Amino acid sequence: MLRQWFDPEETRRVGSTPDYRFSLANERTFLAWIRTGLALVAGGLAAAQFLPPLPLPYLREVIAVGLLALGAAVAVRAVAHWGRTERAMRLGTDLPTSRFPLVLAAVIGAGAILLIVAVVIQSVRAP
Repeated sequence: MLRQWFDPEETRRVGSTPDYRFSLANERTFLAWIRTGLALVAGGLAAAQFLPPLPLPYLREVIAVGLLALGAAVAVRAVAHWGRTERAMRLGTDLPTSRFPLVLAAVIGAGAILLIVAVVIQSVRAP
């Protein structure tokens, strides 16, 4: 699996060349995931640098580290999904399924709820 990430020729040795439009669409999907990962990393850095201390201890740091880790996970997952999809197209098999979009959405939703709770607590405590 890792060899497929670092050696593009390894992928070319498997199966037959798919229609280039499908390979290019796979690359565009990969790049969209990379942009999402970069946005999460940027959000993590912004949270670490610009969020004021929040009412719950270490909440700012938890948010920053969570976003940074999620961004890294998205980037790694993008490479894995690209490779698996390219291989499936070359072999003429079903495209791989993934629960990762669901997990990503759930984590982001949980993070948003955590922020809502923090904002409500801060507004209640404000003079």
